[in-house]
Amino acid sequence: MSLTDTKARNAKPAASPYKLSDEKGLYLYVQPNGSKLWRLAYRFAGKQKTLALGVYGKGKDEVSLEAARDAMREAKALLKAGTDPGQQKKLDRIAAATAAADTFEAIANEWLAKQIREGRSDKTMARNNRLAAVAKRDLGTRPIRKITPPEALEALRKFEVQGKHETASRLKVFLSAVFRYAIATGRAENDPTIPLRGALTAPATTSRAAILDPVEFGGLLRAVWSYKGQPEVMAALKLMPLLYPRPSELRLAEWQEFDLDGATWTIPAPRTKMRRELRKPLPAQAVEILNELHRLTGNGKLVFPGLRSRLRPISDGTLNAALRRLGYAQEDVCSHGFRATASTLLNESGLWSPDAIERELGHLDGNAVRAAYARTQYWEERGRMAAWWADTCDHLREGKSFSEKVAAEIAARAHGSAA
Repeated sequence: MSLTDTKARNAKPAASPYKLSDEKGLYLYVQPNGSKLWRLAYRFAGKQKTLALGVYGKGKDEVSLEAARDAMREAKALLKAGTDPGQQKKLDRIAAATAAADTFEAIANEWLAKQIREGRSDKTMARNNRLAAVAKRDLGTRPIRKITPPEALEALRKFEVQGKHETASRLKVFLSAVFRYAIATGRAENDPTIPLRGALTAPATTSRAAILDPVEFGGLLRAVWSYKGQPEVMAALKLMPLLYPRPSELRLAEWQEFDLDGATWTIPAPRTKMRRELRKPLPAQAVEILNELHRLTGNGKLVFPGLRSRLRPISDGTLNAALRRLGYAQEDVCSHGFRATASTLLNESGLWSPDAIERELGHLDGNAVRAAYARTQYWEERGRMAAWWADTCDHLREGKSFSEKVAAEIAARAHGSAA
């Protein structure tokens, strides 16, 4: 006789567990503690097995008599097709757990945690968290590998139609960073934001964006030193903050321009903005980076050859692309922005003459006589400044205070000693 809902509801616990049979192997298993569990007895491959179908009841997470019978019929259909319903339930549970771990929200949270481990500043993390909250509203529960370009575009256009082009652009950079992380960790095959190039209204951006706050700059340096990619790009990315040349001056550099023993880089006139030869003193950190790179590219003409051809340099967008991969949007920082950072902090330190700083930046005086005079007068100071700046970059990268370092230098000078 089939089980009724009334009989199931009124079943009382006993000293020992007992069964109330329904039909086709389905039964209610009543335990001494009062819990009532649906079970299905079945045979597969000649073995007797039991499938758990849930807890009896009509609540949100409970299974009614009707629902238990539906589950029983689904299990019987699997048996008829030659599938063990118990094994299939395990596979479904694993798939569900995997899908939950591979949602956009889960992977975005992993990426955010990675950013914290890499020492990103509070300001950067606050911005990333705001963007994450926005993205999760539309894409959070979606398995990341199933998100399509139109789906990503729909999330971005919600801001575009409001005229918030900057927000849409920043959100696109954030989405791309999360998708690339998913690809790297084997949870996705492609970045659906790539086909969206040109699909959004470009925001009005401030050119040559730079990070001028020492703490923020320290976070950027930590990110740069954590970058993993083509060795030539890794070296160039580190040399930009240390030497702050114009990006084209660096990426087009040739080995013949460097005297690593003499710690000097001579940029030929045709490659400088002022069309005048510029010599730059090299700090020890830069010499070390260049010596390591020389072992890879020193047998060629170019210091930073491209990946496809050793006869052509890395492209003009390579360094900025690397910064984007590190999670920095174009309105946050660009490769040219390292010049503004160095200029600002060197001037704020009060330790160096403005003329020496300008000369190091390649801002030559229009007066030919004064320019020639400055070239010799400030060379020694520029050498000391280059060493100090490289040490300061190391200092900031370690999360230490810029103001305290400057104060210590001023105190040391006041006592007639080197810092």
